[in-house]
Amino acid sequence: MVSGRAYVVCVYCSASTADPAHIALAARVGTEIARRGWQLVSGGGHVSMMGAVATAARAGGAQTIGVIPKHLVHKEVADVDADELVVTDTMRQRKQVMEDRADAFLTLPGGIGTLEEFFESWTGGYLGQHDKPVVVLDSDGFYDGLFRWLDELYDRKFVSQFARDRISVTTDLRSAFVALQPDDTATTREEI
Repeated sequence: MVSGRAYVVCVYCSASTADPAHIALAARVGTEIARRGWQLVSGGGHVSMMGAVATAARAGGAQTIGVIPKHLVHKEVADVDADELVVTDTMRQRKQVMEDRADAFLTLPGGIGTLEEFFESWTGGYLGQHDKPVVVLDSDGFYDGLFRWLDELYDRKFVSQFARDRISVTTDLRSAFVALQPDDTATTREEI
């Protein structure tokens, strides 16, 4: 809980992959969000990983908030089962609503949309626009190439240590949720 309300995790992930391992990962994330009594805010689609995380969260009793731009309502099959479905005019509005509603950000495997969301939440934290946790769950090396490149940018002094420290990169579900959890629940929640 944060100030008397449920803690809200924004999950960024693919709305296009059919890879069963990644869909199962998204479902495990949704289940864990529910187990902790948290809420989910997601991209509002009911397909692929995006749909799996929301469906699993709801199945476990979590409240879900889907945020989807009008032009993706049919393409991403809007999650009409969400407890709250917010339809925006633009992608920029979608990201702003998701950021405003979230207490923390978790990035799972995804494509360019997921990467854009991750970079925007990371940059916002780096620039002091928010102090929310920014976590990447990279259980199968999906993002290895990205983080090698970011390490190179660090080595070449394009990325500071402070910026790097704004992200937690984890390789397992337990570590991801430890990095996500608010300070006031760090010692009260069971280990995964």
